[in-house]
Amino acid sequence: MSDFASATLGGSHERELFDHLRDVISSKWFLEKQGLNNEVPFFICPFKPEYQIQMTKVINQLSQKLDGDGVSVLETNLFDIALELLEKRNLLSKSIERETDLKKDQLVKAFRNVLDPQDHLIPKIREMADEANFDVLFITGVGEVFPFIRSHNVLNNLQSAIKVQPTVMFFPGSYQHELATGASLDLFGLLTDDKYYRAYNILTYKVPA
Repeated sequence: MSDFASATLGGSHERELFDHLRDVISSKWFLEKQGLNNEVPFFICPFKPEYQIQMTKVINQLSQKLDGDGVSVLETNLFDIALELLEKRNLLSKSIERETDLKKDQLVKAFRNVLDPQDHLIPKIREMADEANFDVLFITGVGEVFPFIRSHNVLNNLQSAIKVQPTVMFFPGSYQHELATGASLDLFGLLTDDKYYRAYNILTYKVPA
């Protein structure tokens, strides 16, 4: 199968990606978390950042088709959640009003405090999960919330909140997980987000025949 972290999303590549994700996620092997060696059921779907629009299309179509397959998806968009948390604290409007006065590091610090994964973000995702009946959790909006929210922090804290259903994070960049070289989340293919060892690359994940 093509490596969609480096392939052009469009035409046959886009269809191949869609078919692969649908086949994997709808499988009993995936849904029952088989073959994971007691690791958390976290999966990364890396893609080239310039194909965000195409990837959003794939995700939307995938959710619809999976629902037709009897697999319910809960999508948590980190950007939407971040806006909700900031608006709840009235921080977004204040920041816009004071944009010319605030230094970049002050803004980043203020937003990070409100969007802290352990204290605010993950509790919100847990609340959404408790109110939904779903089989798979999708995490989107990763690139849009950088640098206020780091994906490895989300995954590190999420493993204590979502333990039953498999989670797929759609990551605009590359994810390497090799025994020889270790693991690396490279956001936008340029920024090393951090080491994260407990997720599987869903593009190379194969369901036994």
